[in-house]
Amino acid sequence: MKSIKMYAVAVVATLVSATSFAQKTKTVVGNAVATENLTTLVAALKAADLVTTLSGAGPFTVFAPTNKAFDKLPKGTLDMLLKPENKAKLSAILTYHVIAGVVNSNDVVAAIEKGNGSATLTTVQGGKLTATMVGKNVILMDEKRNKSIITSVDIMSSNGIVHIIDTVMMPN
Repeated sequence: MKSIKMYAVAVVATLVSATSFAQKTKTVVGNAVATENLTTLVAALKAADLVTTLSGAGPFTVFAPTNKAFDKLPKGTLDMLLKPENKAKLSAILTYHVIAGVVNSNDVVAAIEKGNGSATLTTVQGGKLTATMVGKNVILMDEKRNKSIITSVDIMSSNGIVHIIDTVMMPN
């Protein structure tokens, strides 16, 4: 376990330096708006009427899928989800990417170690994500067994923290 932690700390340090664009004075939504590769997420948050909620006091931990993550969805899925009649489904998917409170990268690694290789994270949607380490990467697995790599960590915001992921997670 000690080697996992040392390896993870090196990865975290590298990723934190890559996310220096974030501003602690902006909310999690404000930082998403300011991030070029999160424009699809921002559009989805607007369509689901979640901008005000995630701009509130929080604190929130957001696992933010990139534009490329949304591109991985089956053809037509995003367009379907963005329709007004699918707002509840889109909201459920997006809130599945949010955890109440601030869970930084060190917290995730510590929970994985404490859980003997995995940690269960409960989302505000009510579902579960499972975090594990594969080599130097922290992997999230959703309830449908889709896996996502956390590619950037600890983007501090005024009302929480953002971790960028490479796959849209889906609740049951």
